[in-house]
Amino acid sequence: MPSNSAPNTISGSTAGKRKILVTSALPYANGSIHIGHLVEYIQTDIWVRFQKMRGHRCHYVCADDTHGTPVMLRAEQEGTTPEALIERVHGEHFQDFSDFAIEFDNYHSTHSDENRELSQDIYRRLDKAGLIAKRTIEQLYDPEKEMFLSDRFIKGGCPKCKAEDQYGDSCEVCGATYSPTDLINPYSALSGATPITRESEHHFFQLAECETFLKEWLNRNGDDAPLQSEAANKMAEWFEAGLRDWDISRDAPYFGFEIPDAPGKFLYVWLDAPIGYMASFKNLCEREGLDFDSYWQPDSDAELYHFIGKDILYFHALFWPATLQYAGYRTPTKICVHGFLTVDGQKMSKSRGTFIMARTYLEHLNPEYLRYYFAAKLSDRVEDIDLNLEDFTARVNSNLVGKYINIASRSAGFISKRFDGQLATTLDDDGATLVTAIQAQSAQIAHLFEARQFSEAMREIMALADQANEYVSDKAPWVMAKQEGQEAALQTVCSAIINAFRVLTIYLKPVLPKLASEVEAFLNIDPLQWQDVNELLTNHTINPYKHLMKRIEQKQINAMIEASAATLQQAPSPARHGEAQQKNSKTEQKKTTKSKNGAGLAVPENGAGSSINDETDNTIQFDDFAKVDLRIARIVKAQHVEGADKLLQLTLDIGETQTRNVFAGIKSAYTPEQLEGKLTVMVANLAPRKMRFGLSEGMVLAAGPGGKELWILEPHEGAQPGMKVK
Repeated sequence: MPSNSAPNTISGSTAGKRKILVTSALPYANGSIHIGHLVEYIQTDIWVRFQKMRGHRCHYVCADDTHGTPVMLRAEQEGTTPEALIERVHGEHFQDFSDFAIEFDNYHSTHSDENRELSQDIYRRLDKAGLIAKRTIEQLYDPEKEMFLSDRFIKGGCPKCKAEDQYGDSCEVCGATYSPTDLINPYSALSGATPITRESEHHFFQLAECETFLKEWLNRNGDDAPLQSEAANKMAEWFEAGLRDWDISRDAPYFGFEIPDAPGKFLYVWLDAPIGYMASFKNLCEREGLDFDSYWQPDSDAELYHFIGKDILYFHALFWPATLQYAGYRTPTKICVHGFLTVDGQKMSKSRGTFIMARTYLEHLNPEYLRYYFAAKLSDRVEDIDLNLEDFTARVNSNLVGKYINIASRSAGFISKRFDGQLATTLDDDGATLVTAIQAQSAQIAHLFEARQFSEAMREIMALADQANEYVSDKAPWVMAKQEGQEAALQTVCSAIINAFRVLTIYLKPVLPKLASEVEAFLNIDPLQWQDVNELLTNHTINPYKHLMKRIEQKQINAMIEASAATLQQAPSPARHGEAQQKNSKTEQKKTTKSKNGAGLAVPENGAGSSINDETDNTIQFDDFAKVDLRIARIVKAQHVEGADKLLQLTLDIGETQTRNVFAGIKSAYTPEQLEGKLTVMVANLAPRKMRFGLSEGMVLAAGPGGKELWILEPHEGAQPGMKVK
């Protein structure tokens, strides 16, 4: 099959215009957008804006994910229709995205004619390919609501640990997974009624039949690799566990598209949701006269990029490419996977005011502050990022206002007042050297944007801003302005500063598009493109300078937190999909989440993915804390774990006759050599957890958002293994 790899862009050259289609995951039409969702859309928008600045033909499409039982039930609860509900939410979502300068070429809905036609046609193609199987299964049925219940709508006692009020697929107390029919005293979460068992014929996509193709597709190397290495390693785990058939049908009542020639049967939301990417693009094609087939046919020369969160990797890297391949379409060029967002090192919490809705943020702060901060944190790796509000304030005030904006504000006034806004005809040697040095980094910064290494790009740009500010300080135009006979030199120096500011604006424009537009108006120039980097702005009249950006004040942060804490009763935030995920993928994701506590590392769980559990009260009593046995431990040995991309195996001395074995997810931050001999703190009375790699007999403590930003706790020398931490 043809390669869908992108052309080599290491050099940053604009030679060879590319044809690119980009998508973000579809927000679910059952709630509002919050800042955790914005990580993905801001990341995607920055990358798309960069491609457009390079002159490539790049289209960015998205849509609301509108189908499924939750939408149907919420509409019923609000006394409206699903159609009216999703239309209202669509407007709210689009406004939030627009106000954060996220610029879609088309923002559509999965409840559309285009999506209905494509979804039903793809089902027929998969059926014709022999990949659809029908078989009768037993399901729990709510006799009062008169509907079959998915796992998320069934609760009861855990069959393993007996904990009450657990969901129908897994226990949040002991981590066990099971079938809903295994629950003790199950009840419907919708009506409270005791469910009964009924049979129903369901349609299954036989994913295991696609295994050979999927392995070939996923195992491409180098530039052709469709996934980051961390995501590819996760795929290997799922292949090892075995691919299962995917239940793609739901019984009436259900808000969705009917399965062709199957009255009363509907396509599961996770089948038609990714097809919504195609539908949104088709809607754009029909409106603007684009050739849909040239982007989606198997031999397409276009590039297809999906930006998604790691929580929906299973669907996008297994089901979706298999669906496309066997329905006769092209597969994605790359699936760009990102991590979750924490706030101040912890999952977002309404009670602490850190569950921040997009609209609440907008009422208190400039949206481009957040765009810059996310860019300064994001890389091409599948890593969680942390919005540390203190660091957020400091970075914006120091980097954007104190460095970047400062360059213009310290020179523009002299040009306006002394020279009627006229820039010098030429630059002197020092000024030309400064501007040339900044221009010379164009290819490197372009490479970093292309590779989604935004944090590295921001570091490079701010280092260049430092150079410009050093020039400003060395030349001191405010001193020159007071000296006789320095008029020409003053104009030349200030013109060099303005030119440096202009080049830096080009580099920052994908991240700060609204601010860049204001700079363009101030400089009296056409919209900046990447190829404008090497030009000079001389013998040109600029407009009077107006203040471009204000510093963040602590009172703004406080007001946002207070406003967020006041919305405890707000409707649930949207997920990326309509219902609980299919059992096999959901089980894997549960295992991933639990490993952060069960694999020997105490770090905050992430809460800004497809759904977030609300924390309404964090307070514990002293007796609760006293139950935790914290001990000083010495790391006697540390070693890599074969087959694990995040774990290190630690042998710990805690003053007992036998050492303890602990698996800790700190491989991204430490090498074994860095750990051996160190003192740390461990939870000594945590129940042992049997893992695929062995038995984990405790948990070491660490701080930080994750990835490379992770630090194990290290007691001062003098503490001895086995000492209690009180």
